[in-house]
Amino acid sequence: VLRHEEFEEGCKASCNGPYDGKWSKTMVGYGPEDNHFVAELTYNYGIGEYRLGNDFLGITLVSSQAVSNAKKMGWPLREVTTGIFEAEAPGGYKFYLEDKEQLKQDPVLKVTLGVSDLQKSVDYWSDLLGMKIYEKDEEKQRALLGYADNQCKLELKTVGGAVDHGTAFGRIAFSCAKEELPNIEALMKKENQKILTPLVSLDTPGKATVQVIILADPDGHEICFVGDEAFRDLSKVDPNGDKLLDDAMAADNSDKWFAVQKMKKASA
Repeated sequence: VLRHEEFEEGCKASCNGPYDGKWSKTMVGYGPEDNHFVAELTYNYGIGEYRLGNDFLGITLVSSQAVSNAKKMGWPLREVTTGIFEAEAPGGYKFYLEDKEQLKQDPVLKVTLGVSDLQKSVDYWSDLLGMKIYEKDEEKQRALLGYADNQCKLELKTVGGAVDHGTAFGRIAFSCAKEELPNIEALMKKENQKILTPLVSLDTPGKATVQVIILADPDGHEICFVGDEAFRDLSKVDPNGDKLLDDAMAADNSDKWFAVQKMKKASA
C-alpha cells in the first residue's frame, strides 16, 4: 500500500466513476509511483458490486513469489501456457502470473485492454499518443506498445465485437511535463478526438494541485494525462498508508448496516 485517501463526495474528474457519494482510493504497487506501475483501487461506499465488461482483460506480472503465495493460500490458479498462471481477484479481474524470479525493476509486465479494431487502436495510441510499437501480431490480433523499454507495456487485444465497459469505469493514467498538457488538448481538438475532461486543475486537501486532461480512445477507454511536477509531490509514498487503509476498513460498517436494514448493497 503506497497511499490511501478518503473523500466525502465524488471527484470532479470522475476518478471514482459516475458516483457522487463518499469514496476512497488506495494506491498499490511494487514500489513508488515515480518508477513503477501502480493500481488505483477505488471503493464507492454503498456500492456492493459492479458489472464487469470486456474492456479490461488483465494484468501480467513476473513473480514466482506470487505463484507460491497463491498456492499456499489455496487461491485458484489455472495454467494457461507453460509457466503462466491465471488468477482472479475478488472483483473478477484477471491477473496473469509468470512463474519466474521477480524482476529487480517493476515486475508488472503489461496491462491488457480489449479493442474492437486493432489497427484503429494502434494508430490512435502510436500516432496520436506517441507510443512505440514493440510487437504486432495480426494472426492473434494483438499489439504491444509502450513509452519506454523499462516501463510497463500496454497490450491491445481484439475482443471480436464491441467493447463493453460495464459499470466499473476504470482508466489508465500517465504523467508528463505540465507544459505538454495544452499541446495534447490542442492535438485532440485538431484531430476531432474525444476529450472527456478538458484541461482542469484538481485540488487534494493539504496536498498539491494537479492539472489533468482526460481523453477517450476509439473504444472509449479513458486515458488521463497528469502534470508530472505536482503529481510527484501528490504521489509520495505515505508511511501511514497501511494504517489509514486498515482504519477505514474497520470503520466501514456498511455490510452490517445493510444487513440490519435487510437491504442489499446496490449493484452498479
